[in-house]
Amino acid sequence: QVQLVESGGGLVQPGGSLRLSCAASGVIFSFNAMGWYRQAPGKQRELVALIQSGSSTNYADSVKGRFTCSRDYAKNMVYLQMNSLKPEDTATYYCYYNGRPEYWGQGTQVTVSS
Repeated sequence: QVQLVESGGGLVQPGGSLRLSCAASGVIFSFNAMGWYRQAPGKQRELVALIQSGSSTNYADSVKGRFTCSRDYAKNMVYLQMNSLKPEDTATYYCYYNGRPEYWGQGTQVTVSS
């Protein structure tokens, strides 16, 4: 059993920054991908960033150059540094672990508004 707990969401003005953290507990394998998805009201959940084994990272086109995903394998943590935030980044952000089965965190709200 794996548990994922996110933290770091909140309200930020456009152009601001936030850093999300996800603490994973249970049996975590470094070769399984971890990362972040988000879901805005009325929209489907979408990939934000995913770190594959070997630390290659896939980003959604909409966040490339603004968001950075990183992973601390020793601490079983994954982070999402979000810079130059835009109102369209407003969503609930979910931590994800590509185990068998897949695991999701409970989500943390990010609101970008002036």
